[in-house]
Amino acid sequence: MKVLVPVKRVVDYNVKVRVKSDQTGVDIANVKMSMNPFDEIAVEEATRLKEKGSVAEVIAVSCGAAQCQETLRTAMAIGADRGVLVQTDAELQPLAVAKMLKALVDKEAPQLVILGKQAIDDDANQTGQMLAALLDWPQATFASKVELGEGKVTVTREVDGGLETLTLKLPAIVTTDLRLNEPRYVTLPNIMKAKKKPLDTVTPQDLGVDPAPRLKTLKVSEPPARKAGIKVADVAALVDKLKNEAKVI
Repeated sequence: MKVLVPVKRVVDYNVKVRVKSDQTGVDIANVKMSMNPFDEIAVEEATRLKEKGSVAEVIAVSCGAAQCQETLRTAMAIGADRGVLVQTDAELQPLAVAKMLKALVDKEAPQLVILGKQAIDDDANQTGQMLAALLDWPQATFASKVELGEGKVTVTREVDGGLETLTLKLPAIVTTDLRLNEPRYVTLPNIMKAKKKPLDTVTPQDLGVDPAPRLKTLKVSEPPARKAGIKVADVAALVDKLKNEAKVI
């Protein structure tokens, strides 16, 4: 079985992001970048399935600038066998990424695609669902447990009311949640091994996809600063402020 794992290069989750002065986006100049945490979980899960003998090959895929090669090397250090970079400097949005992934799925013919439920930069939570729609494959989102069987995958997913268990026929799409696993620490020997693993580069044009954005960002701004709290003398004063100032009762 072959598994495809898309990974995205984002601002590291430990970095406090700053909005550009012209409010056109987030300032990423000289900012530490890393793999999207949810995608890291997806790579770890695919690697564990390979270690169990359920999967023969794990292919990491990234779409974006040439620097995404670093993200792919990290995925290969975790356990992916090879990488594919769809290189473009265009602003990529979920639909364009889903179309490029579909073209790669048609080319590579994996039986399972595991990807993070969302990226921490745009929080779109759309790519996995769009890819499932384009491929007409079954999907299970927010996975907290994944088990492969004969021609099927059983996924326990987190929903508002608790846990839901789904059984999907392969091929299928699975998106990962935080509680699926804890990614391993990448060791130096594995980083060195990853440098020798194959990494192919293609363009959206090679895949027959137009990456031009369909949505336009009008403005990006900082959230309003939180106001300081106040002390009240008694319950009557609290009720008065909630009723007349906050107008919540």
